[in-house]
Amino acid sequence: MLKWKDDEELFAIMRRELYSAVIGDILDKMRRYHQFLPQRIQPMLASMVIAGRAMTVLEADLYGENLSNKNGFLKKSFGLMLEALDDLRPNEVYLCSGSSPVYALVGELMCTRMQALKAAGAVVNGFHRDTKGILELGLPCFSYGAYAQDQAPRGKVLDFRVPLEIEGTLVNPGDIVFGDLDGVVIIPKEIETEVIQKAYEKATGEKTVGDAIRAGMGAKESFEKYGIM
Repeated sequence: MLKWKDDEELFAIMRRELYSAVIGDILDKMRRYHQFLPQRIQPMLASMVIAGRAMTVLEADLYGENLSNKNGFLKKSFGLMLEALDDLRPNEVYLCSGSSPVYALVGELMCTRMQALKAAGAVVNGFHRDTKGILELGLPCFSYGAYAQDQAPRGKVLDFRVPLEIEGTLVNPGDIVFGDLDGVVIIPKEIETEVIQKAYEKATGEKTVGDAIRAGMGAKESFEKYGIM
């Protein structure tokens, strides 16, 4: 049985041994059919892998600077974005959603602060900017792609550490976020141990099947023997 003493060890194991497809397969078997974020959320580099706990951030479109005085924090250039950044803990993922895809939700200075706080990286339901700077940092960042238009006059963070719904996928604070070149998948906290154990078993089994197929075993025969394809 796979064991880990803390999140640091768990996420290191996940980055080394698991991948989004095998995690998604286990979630499907558990009838959790809507755990992948939209396909257009991709890593900045094909080699990037992210594993950590969701620190959810709610963004909204709010154009211009002349906003109502009813909510004082909306007068700030970014709403509560700076507070959200400073609240990040080690091994957490800055996961932002809620706005229209017309401006960048993460940039180099934000990622610099994330790295200083030992966060796992960023996953945004929108664009990133400052591509060169983020790549130099080496912090995993997943987005729709690069687009420099700033969020400051166009959107603000309304809240953080709140539930988010992203195109049918519910993300709660503390859920595990795992992403690689094939997608970003959310593992609900209440079933994380079972999912990770079973995903590790399946990943190990797939290596065995791959070896058998390379040795000449047919697809039908290997599936009948191992139940994996």
